[in-house]
Amino acid sequence: MRRLVPLVAAGLALAGPVSAQDTSSELVARVLRTTPLIDGHNDLPWEIRNSANRDVGAYDLRGRVSGHTDLERLRAGGVGGQFWSIYVPCDAVAEGAAKVQLEQIDIAQQLFQTYPDAFGPALSASDVEREFGAGRIASLMGMEGGHVLENSLGALRAYYAAGARYLTLTHGCNTDWADSATDDPVHDGLTRFGQEVVREMNRLGMLVDLSHTSPATMHDVLDIAEAPVIYSHSSARALTDHPRNVPDDVLRRLPDNGGVVMVTFVPGFVSEALRTYEGPPADAPRALLTDVADHIEHIRDVAGIDHVGLGGDFDGISTVVLGLEDVSTYPALLEELERRGWTESDLRALVGGNVLRVMREAEAAARRAQRERGPSTATIDELDGGGLVGDDGAGPGAGEAR
Repeated sequence: MRRLVPLVAAGLALAGPVSAQDTSSELVARVLRTTPLIDGHNDLPWEIRNSANRDVGAYDLRGRVSGHTDLERLRAGGVGGQFWSIYVPCDAVAEGAAKVQLEQIDIAQQLFQTYPDAFGPALSASDVEREFGAGRIASLMGMEGGHVLENSLGALRAYYAAGARYLTLTHGCNTDWADSATDDPVHDGLTRFGQEVVREMNRLGMLVDLSHTSPATMHDVLDIAEAPVIYSHSSARALTDHPRNVPDDVLRRLPDNGGVVMVTFVPGFVSEALRTYEGPPADAPRALLTDVADHIEHIRDVAGIDHVGLGGDFDGISTVVLGLEDVSTYPALLEELERRGWTESDLRALVGGNVLRVMREAEAAARRAQRERGPSTATIDELDGGGLVGDDGAGPGAGEAR
């Protein structure tokens, strides 16, 4: 895949939140000043739902909040773009997953409206460039869990029209058409309707997010995808043998697809010592910033530099990696990679260049597909014969990090 040329002129001074205050490295500061650091997954909308009873104004980001994300720390971290997770838990199916999904979209949109000088709504790669150039954090929405579709392609299109730009196909539970990484497999990957979901996402230009999916689902998607995929918050299974991570045989397929794994900072996903620890909680080992750097380098070594990014999962985790405690800490991670010999072009690709390239290629694939076919009217009954899994949403892993 081609390397993305930096999109904002080198040396551009930004008046908005992108300032990367917490770095002493001239190279890291220059990278963050001129290339948007785009994180794949932040659960602030769900944190606001739980901590402030959905009151966006009451969760005041202008001061220091109890969670991992506020305006001061976003500035210090040099964040230039963010996929805000509009997460809905599996057990919301019982009360109406679509209702909760719309509420989460509403919270995210209120967030952007409450802080217009900080957050610039973005729907495309060009929007990201524009908002970053204006000194705002380009703000995109990503849905987490295909159960919110309630098996409706019409709902998928409605969510896209409302601004969602990726869908994580599963969460901790299987859907009726795809297997999760942390539930008992039912479909051996995607069903025929699941394939149609991916096909329709490609036609729309919505990114297919394979975090939380089983390896069989990952392979099935890669077999049919018309556009690059993402992993919004996953790490390398070869280093930490957690089912939420990406196996090497999948990583080796990414160059052909063009996709990107956005490495997450979930402690149990980046530290094998922590994952396998069985002693007293007080004596548990800590996951370290260097562990995250190891995962980034492993994915680079197996898939290539054009296929790795960042997806912290801040405000979706209860414990944090030592050295990556909140959104202010991205520069420290980049400094570690600089010490390991990463070049300026490598760091630009990691922080945002790769994701922008994926977005552009997905947008181009959508334009091609829309010239060839219209919206799909397929139903799960037609394609799968009504063979639904009947999951109650409480499958294994449902309580894990978002």
